[in-house]
Amino acid sequence: MKFIHLADVHLGAVPERGSALGEVREGEIWKTFRRVIESIHDDPVDLLFIAGDLFHRQPLLKELREVNYLFSTIPSTMVFLMAGNHDYLKKNSFYRDYPWAENVIFFDEEEMSCAKAGDLDVYVYSHSYERKEIPERLYDRVRPGNEPGLHILMAHGGDQSHIPFDYRTLSTSGFDYVALGHIHKPQIFPGGRAAYPGSLEPLDRNEDGSHGYLKGTFENGEVKLSFFPAACRSYVNVSLNVKEDTTQFDLEDRLKELILEKGKNNLYLVSLKGRRSPDTVFLPERLMELGNVIEVRDDTRPAFQLGELERRYSGTLVGSYIAAFREKENLTEVEEKALYYGLTALLETNNVSQKIANTKLRKDQ
Repeated sequence: MKFIHLADVHLGAVPERGSALGEVREGEIWKTFRRVIESIHDDPVDLLFIAGDLFHRQPLLKELREVNYLFSTIPSTMVFLMAGNHDYLKKNSFYRDYPWAENVIFFDEEEMSCAKAGDLDVYVYSHSYERKEIPERLYDRVRPGNEPGLHILMAHGGDQSHIPFDYRTLSTSGFDYVALGHIHKPQIFPGGRAAYPGSLEPLDRNEDGSHGYLKGTFENGEVKLSFFPAACRSYVNVSLNVKEDTTQFDLEDRLKELILEKGKNNLYLVSLKGRRSPDTVFLPERLMELGNVIEVRDDTRPAFQLGELERRYSGTLVGSYIAAFREKENLTEVEEKALYYGLTALLETNNVSQKIANTKLRKDQ
Protein backbone atom coordinates (compact mmCIF):
# COMPACT_ATOMS: atom_id res chain seq x y z
CA MET A 1 0.00 0.00 0.00
CA LYS A 2 1.46 3.36 -1.08
CA PHE A 3 0.89 6.83 0.34
CA ILE A 4 2.05 10.44 0.08
CA HIS A 5 2.36 12.63 3.16
CA LEU A 6 2.10 16.42 2.71
CA ALA A 7 1.80 19.24 5.21
CA ASP A 8 2.17 23.01 5.44
CA VAL A 9 1.52 23.75 1.78
CA HIS A 10 0.39 27.29 2.74
CA LEU A 11 -1.54 28.13 -0.43
CA GLY A 12 -2.02 31.90 -0.48
CA ALA A 13 1.27 32.70 1.25
CA VAL A 14 3.45 35.37 -0.39
CA PRO A 15 7.14 34.76 0.43
CA GLU A 16 9.27 37.83 -0.37
CA ARG A 17 6.18 40.04 -0.24
CA GLY A 18 7.00 43.58 -1.35
CA SER A 19 9.68 42.50 -3.80
CA ALA A 20 9.47 41.66 -7.49
CA LEU A 21 9.52 37.98 -6.49
CA GLY A 22 6.44 38.17 -4.26
CA GLU A 23 3.79 37.44 -6.86
CA VAL A 24 6.03 34.83 -8.52
CA ARG A 25 6.56 32.96 -5.25
CA GLU A 26 2.83 32.98 -4.45
CA GLY A 27 2.14 31.34 -7.82
CA GLU A 28 4.93 28.80 -7.37
CA ILE A 29 3.32 27.41 -4.22
CA TRP A 30 0.15 26.64 -6.20
CA LYS A 31 2.20 25.21 -9.09
CA THR A 32 4.14 22.86 -6.83
CA PHE A 33 0.99 21.61 -5.12
CA ARG A 34 -0.60 20.98 -8.50
CA ARG A 35 2.51 19.11 -9.68
CA VAL A 36 2.28 16.77 -6.68
CA ILE A 37 -1.36 15.96 -7.46
CA GLU A 38 -0.51 15.43 -11.13
CA SER A 39 2.28 13.05 -10.11
CA ILE A 40 -0.31 10.99 -8.23
CA HIS A 41 -2.44 10.90 -11.38
CA ASP A 42 0.54 9.52 -13.32
CA ASP A 43 1.75 7.19 -10.56
CA PRO A 44 -1.23 6.45 -8.28
CA VAL A 45 -0.99 6.00 -4.53
CA ASP A 46 -3.68 4.63 -2.24
CA LEU A 47 -3.63 7.39 0.36
CA LEU A 48 -2.81 11.11 0.49
CA PHE A 49 -2.38 12.72 3.93
CA ILE A 50 -2.38 16.53 4.24
CA ALA A 51 -1.54 17.20 7.89
CA GLY A 52 -2.73 20.78 8.29
CA ASP A 53 -2.13 24.27 6.89
CA LEU A 54 -3.03 23.47 3.31
CA PHE A 55 -3.83 27.20 3.23
CA HIS A 56 -1.86 30.07 4.73
CA ARG A 57 -5.06 31.72 5.97
CA GLN A 58 -8.81 31.24 5.67
CA PRO A 59 -9.43 29.72 2.21
CA LEU A 60 -11.58 31.55 -0.30
CA LEU A 61 -14.48 29.63 -1.79
CA LYS A 62 -12.93 29.76 -5.26
CA GLU A 63 -9.69 28.34 -3.83
CA LEU A 64 -11.53 25.40 -2.28
CA ARG A 65 -13.12 24.74 -5.66
CA GLU A 66 -9.71 24.65 -7.33
CA VAL A 67 -8.27 22.29 -4.71
CA ASN A 68 -11.32 20.06 -4.80
CA TYR A 69 -11.07 19.83 -8.60
CA LEU A 70 -7.46 18.64 -8.27
CA PHE A 71 -8.52 16.01 -5.72
CA SER A 72 -11.27 14.84 -8.08
CA THR A 73 -8.63 14.08 -10.75
CA ILE A 74 -7.19 11.31 -8.54
CA PRO A 75 -10.39 9.40 -7.67
CA SER A 76 -8.59 6.16 -6.80
CA THR A 77 -6.62 7.94 -4.03
CA MET A 78 -8.28 8.55 -0.66
CA VAL A 79 -7.42 12.08 0.50
CA PHE A 80 -7.37 12.89 4.24
CA LEU A 81 -7.33 16.58 5.14
CA MET A 82 -7.29 18.56 8.39
CA ALA A 83 -7.20 22.30 9.11
CA GLY A 84 -4.13 23.52 11.01
CA ASN A 85 -3.41 26.64 13.03
CA HIS A 86 -3.12 28.90 9.96
CA ASP A 87 -6.30 27.78 8.17
CA TYR A 88 -8.19 26.89 11.34
CA LEU A 89 -11.98 26.54 11.27
CA LYS A 90 -13.56 29.90 12.01
CA LYS A 91 -17.31 29.93 12.54
CA ASN A 92 -17.88 31.35 9.06
CA SER A 93 -15.09 29.41 7.35
CA PHE A 94 -15.83 28.13 3.84
CA TYR A 95 -14.23 24.89 5.02
CA ARG A 96 -17.39 24.16 6.98
CA ASP A 97 -19.97 22.18 5.01
CA TYR A 98 -17.94 22.34 1.81
CA PRO A 99 -19.09 19.52 -0.58
CA TRP A 100 -15.82 17.66 -1.14
CA ALA A 101 -15.25 15.07 -3.86
CA GLU A 102 -16.17 11.48 -2.93
CA ASN A 103 -12.51 10.50 -2.36
CA VAL A 104 -11.89 13.30 0.19
CA ILE A 105 -12.35 12.98 3.96
CA PHE A 106 -12.13 16.33 5.78
CA PHE A 107 -11.97 16.34 9.58
CA ASP A 108 -14.37 19.20 10.31
CA GLU A 109 -14.14 19.67 14.07
CA GLU A 110 -11.57 19.93 16.85
CA GLU A 111 -12.68 16.72 18.54
CA MET A 112 -10.60 13.69 17.53
CA SER A 113 -12.42 11.24 15.24
CA CYS A 114 -11.65 8.19 13.10
CA ALA A 115 -12.42 7.66 9.42
CA LYS A 116 -12.11 4.46 7.37
CA ALA A 117 -10.44 4.70 3.95
CA GLY A 118 -13.22 3.36 1.74
CA ASP A 119 -12.85 -0.36 1.06
CA LEU A 120 -9.32 -0.41 2.47
CA ASP A 121 -8.61 -1.70 5.95
CA VAL A 122 -7.08 1.66 6.87
CA TYR A 123 -8.26 3.82 9.79
CA VAL A 124 -7.19 7.45 10.03
CA TYR A 125 -7.51 9.42 13.28
CA SER A 126 -7.43 13.21 13.20
CA HIS A 127 -9.17 16.51 13.95
CA SER A 128 -8.97 20.15 12.83
CA TYR A 129 -7.99 23.30 14.67
CA GLU A 130 -10.88 25.58 15.58
CA ARG A 131 -8.52 28.20 17.08
CA LYS A 132 -5.08 29.60 16.30
CA GLU A 133 -3.45 28.00 19.33
CA ILE A 134 -4.09 24.75 21.18
CA PRO A 135 -1.76 24.46 24.20
CA GLU A 136 -3.32 21.22 25.46
CA ARG A 137 -1.43 17.94 24.92
CA LEU A 138 -4.24 16.32 22.94
CA TYR A 139 -2.17 13.59 21.31
CA ASP A 140 -0.77 12.10 24.53
CA ARG A 141 -3.96 10.15 25.19
CA VAL A 142 -4.90 9.12 21.63
CA ARG A 143 -4.78 5.38 20.96
CA PRO A 144 -5.82 3.31 17.93
CA GLY A 145 -8.85 1.04 17.94
CA ASN A 146 -8.84 -2.76 17.75
CA GLU A 147 -10.03 -3.22 14.16
CA PRO A 148 -7.69 -5.32 12.01
CA GLY A 149 -5.78 -3.17 9.52
CA LEU A 150 -3.59 -0.09 9.48
CA HIS A 151 -4.13 2.67 12.03
CA ILE A 152 -2.74 6.11 11.20
CA LEU A 153 -2.73 9.32 13.24
CA MET A 154 -2.65 12.59 11.31
CA ALA A 155 -1.50 15.32 13.69
CA HIS A 156 -0.51 18.99 13.52
CA GLY A 157 1.64 20.60 16.20
CA GLY A 158 4.71 19.99 18.30
CA ASP A 159 5.51 23.30 20.03
CA GLN A 160 4.21 24.79 23.27
CA SER A 161 1.36 26.73 21.64
CA HIS A 162 0.29 24.09 19.14
CA ILE A 163 -0.45 20.73 20.80
CA PRO A 164 2.92 19.94 22.39
CA PHE A 165 3.94 16.28 22.41
CA ASP A 166 6.88 13.96 22.95
CA TYR A 167 7.64 12.04 19.75
CA ARG A 168 8.66 9.00 21.81
CA THR A 169 5.14 8.88 23.27
CA LEU A 170 3.64 9.10 19.78
CA SER A 171 6.02 6.49 18.39
CA THR A 172 4.97 3.99 21.05
CA SER A 173 1.24 4.83 21.04
CA GLY A 174 0.33 1.87 18.82
CA PHE A 175 -0.22 3.65 15.49
CA ASP A 176 1.33 2.18 12.37
CA TYR A 177 2.27 5.70 11.25
CA VAL A 178 1.95 9.26 12.57
CA ALA A 179 1.67 11.82 9.75
CA LEU A 180 2.79 15.11 11.30
CA GLY A 181 2.50 18.74 10.23
CA HIS A 182 3.46 22.22 11.53
CA ILE A 183 7.28 22.06 11.48
CA HIS A 184 8.54 23.33 8.12
CA LYS A 185 11.74 21.30 7.85
CA PRO A 186 11.51 17.58 7.01
CA GLN A 187 12.23 15.22 9.87
CA ILE A 188 11.82 11.45 10.18
CA PHE A 189 11.90 10.28 13.78
CA PRO A 190 13.85 7.17 14.85
CA GLY A 191 12.00 4.02 13.87
CA GLY A 192 10.32 5.75 10.91
CA ARG A 193 6.80 5.57 12.35
CA ALA A 194 6.44 9.36 12.80
CA ALA A 195 7.61 12.11 10.45
CA TYR A 196 7.27 15.71 9.34
CA PRO A 197 7.49 16.19 5.56
CA GLY A 198 8.21 19.92 6.04
CA SER A 199 6.63 22.67 3.96
CA LEU A 200 6.22 21.97 0.26
CA GLU A 201 7.97 25.26 -0.65
CA PRO A 202 10.30 27.32 1.56
CA LEU A 203 8.24 30.14 3.03
CA ASP A 204 10.83 32.45 4.54
CA ARG A 205 14.56 33.10 4.65
CA ASN A 206 15.15 30.79 7.61
CA GLU A 207 13.84 27.76 5.69
CA ASP A 208 16.95 26.75 3.78
CA GLY A 209 17.60 23.24 2.51
CA SER A 210 15.35 20.88 0.52
CA HIS A 211 11.55 21.09 0.62
CA GLY A 212 9.05 18.60 -0.71
CA TYR A 213 7.00 15.65 0.52
CA LEU A 214 7.26 12.11 1.85
CA LYS A 215 6.32 9.03 -0.13
CA GLY A 216 5.91 5.77 1.72
CA THR A 217 4.78 2.18 1.64
CA PHE A 218 3.34 -0.18 4.23
CA GLU A 219 4.93 -3.59 3.78
CA ASN A 220 4.61 -6.48 6.23
CA GLY A 221 3.95 -4.19 9.16
CA GLU A 222 6.83 -1.85 8.34
CA VAL A 223 6.81 1.70 7.03
CA LYS A 224 9.35 2.66 4.37
CA LEU A 225 9.72 6.40 3.72
CA SER A 226 11.48 8.41 1.02
CA PHE A 227 11.76 12.19 0.79
CA PHE A 228 11.02 13.75 -2.62
CA PRO A 229 12.27 17.31 -3.26
CA ALA A 230 9.58 19.30 -5.04
CA ALA A 231 10.16 23.03 -4.46
CA CYS A 232 10.68 25.39 -7.39
CA ARG A 233 13.62 26.98 -5.59
CA SER A 234 15.51 27.01 -2.29
CA TYR A 235 16.97 29.59 0.03
CA VAL A 236 20.75 29.19 -0.02
CA ASN A 237 23.08 30.71 2.56
CA VAL A 238 26.47 31.66 1.12
CA SER A 239 29.56 32.90 2.98
CA LEU A 240 32.31 34.74 1.12
CA ASN A 241 35.58 34.99 3.00
CA VAL A 242 37.42 38.30 2.72
CA LYS A 243 41.13 39.11 3.12
CA GLU A 244 43.04 42.38 3.05
CA ASP A 245 43.64 42.08 -0.69
CA THR A 246 40.01 41.19 -1.55
CA THR A 247 38.38 43.55 -4.02
CA GLN A 248 34.79 44.20 -5.11
CA PHE A 249 35.43 42.54 -8.49
CA ASP A 250 36.88 39.49 -6.74
CA LEU A 251 33.70 39.12 -4.63
CA GLU A 252 31.48 39.50 -7.67
CA ASP A 253 33.35 36.84 -9.64
CA ARG A 254 33.22 34.35 -6.76
CA LEU A 255 29.50 34.92 -6.20
CA LYS A 256 28.78 34.46 -9.91
CA GLU A 257 30.54 31.08 -9.82
CA LEU A 258 28.59 29.97 -6.73
CA ILE A 259 25.26 30.94 -8.29
CA LEU A 260 26.10 28.97 -11.44
CA GLU A 261 27.13 25.98 -9.32
CA LYS A 262 24.12 25.97 -6.97
CA GLY A 263 21.43 27.10 -9.44
CA LYS A 264 20.32 30.42 -10.87
CA ASN A 265 16.74 29.85 -9.69
CA ASN A 266 17.59 29.72 -5.99
CA LEU A 267 17.36 32.64 -3.56
CA TYR A 268 20.68 33.68 -2.06
CA LEU A 269 21.50 35.16 1.32
CA VAL A 270 25.13 36.28 1.26
CA SER A 271 27.34 37.07 4.23
CA LEU A 272 30.81 38.60 3.95
CA LYS A 273 33.24 37.50 6.64
CA GLY A 274 36.88 38.18 7.45
CA ARG A 275 39.33 41.10 7.65
CA ARG A 276 39.33 43.65 4.84
CA SER A 277 41.75 46.45 4.12
CA PRO A 278 40.81 49.50 6.25
CA ASP A 279 40.43 51.62 3.10
CA THR A 280 38.12 49.12 1.35
CA VAL A 281 34.35 49.59 1.26
CA PHE A 282 32.29 46.84 -0.37
CA LEU A 283 29.11 47.63 -2.33
CA PRO A 284 26.35 45.11 -1.46
CA GLU A 285 23.99 46.53 -4.10
CA ARG A 286 26.34 45.37 -6.86
CA LEU A 287 26.30 41.83 -5.47
CA MET A 288 22.49 41.92 -5.40
CA GLU A 289 22.44 42.63 -9.14
CA LEU A 290 24.05 39.26 -9.96
CA GLY A 291 20.92 37.12 -9.64
CA ASN A 292 18.32 36.27 -7.01
CA VAL A 293 20.45 37.71 -4.21
CA ILE A 294 17.92 38.91 -1.67
CA GLU A 295 20.24 39.83 1.20
CA VAL A 296 23.89 40.75 1.68
CA ARG A 297 25.34 41.07 5.19
CA ASP A 298 28.74 42.66 5.56
CA ASP A 299 30.23 41.19 8.75
CA THR A 300 33.81 42.04 7.78
CA ARG A 301 36.15 44.03 10.04
CA PRO A 302 38.90 46.41 8.96
CA ALA A 303 42.33 44.85 9.45
CA PHE A 304 43.68 47.57 11.74
CA GLN A 305 47.15 47.14 13.26
CA LEU A 306 45.99 48.17 16.71
CA GLY A 307 49.40 48.28 18.38
CA GLU A 308 50.85 50.48 15.66
CA LEU A 309 47.83 52.79 15.69
CA GLU A 310 47.94 53.09 19.49
CA ARG A 311 51.59 54.16 19.35
CA ARG A 312 51.02 56.57 16.46
CA TYR A 313 48.08 58.28 18.17
CA SER A 314 49.42 58.10 21.74
CA GLY A 315 48.09 60.99 23.82
CA THR A 316 45.08 61.55 21.52
CA LEU A 317 41.46 60.45 21.73
CA VAL A 318 42.19 57.74 19.14
CA GLY A 319 45.04 56.31 21.21
CA SER A 320 42.99 56.36 24.43
CA TYR A 321 40.05 54.70 22.68
CA ILE A 322 42.22 51.81 21.47
CA ALA A 323 43.93 51.43 24.85
CA ALA A 324 40.55 51.13 26.64
CA PHE A 325 39.66 48.08 24.56
CA ARG A 326 43.13 46.51 24.52
CA GLU A 327 43.10 46.33 28.32
CA LYS A 328 40.52 43.54 28.02
CA GLU A 329 41.75 40.03 27.24
CA ASN A 330 38.70 38.77 25.33
CA LEU A 331 36.26 41.08 23.61
CA THR A 332 32.66 40.09 23.06
CA GLU A 333 31.26 40.34 19.54
CA VAL A 334 29.45 43.56 20.51
CA GLU A 335 32.62 45.05 22.02
CA GLU A 336 34.64 44.10 18.95
CA LYS A 337 32.11 45.79 16.68
CA ALA A 338 32.16 48.89 18.90
CA LEU A 339 35.97 48.99 18.71
CA TYR A 340 36.14 48.81 14.92
CA TYR A 341 33.14 51.00 14.15
CA GLY A 342 34.25 53.61 16.67
CA LEU A 343 37.86 53.52 15.51
CA THR A 344 36.79 53.91 11.88
CA ALA A 345 34.69 56.96 12.79
CA LEU A 346 37.47 58.51 14.89
CA LEU A 347 40.08 58.02 12.18
CA GLU A 348 37.79 59.52 9.56
CA THR A 349 37.11 62.50 11.86
CA ASN A 350 40.82 62.84 12.54
CA ASN A 351 41.63 62.76 8.81
CA VAL A 352 39.00 65.41 8.07
CA SER A 353 40.33 67.62 10.89
CA GLN A 354 43.88 67.19 9.59
CA LYS A 355 42.81 68.17 6.07
CA ILE A 356 41.06 71.30 7.39
CA ALA A 357 44.15 72.23 9.42
CA ASN A 358 46.43 71.75 6.41
CA THR A 359 44.14 73.85 4.22
CA LYS A 360 44.10 76.65 6.80
CA LEU A 361 47.90 76.50 7.13
CA ARG A 362 48.36 76.86 3.37
CA LYS A 363 46.02 79.84 3.31
CA ASP A 364 47.92 81.53 6.18
CA GLN A 365 51.19 81.04 4.32
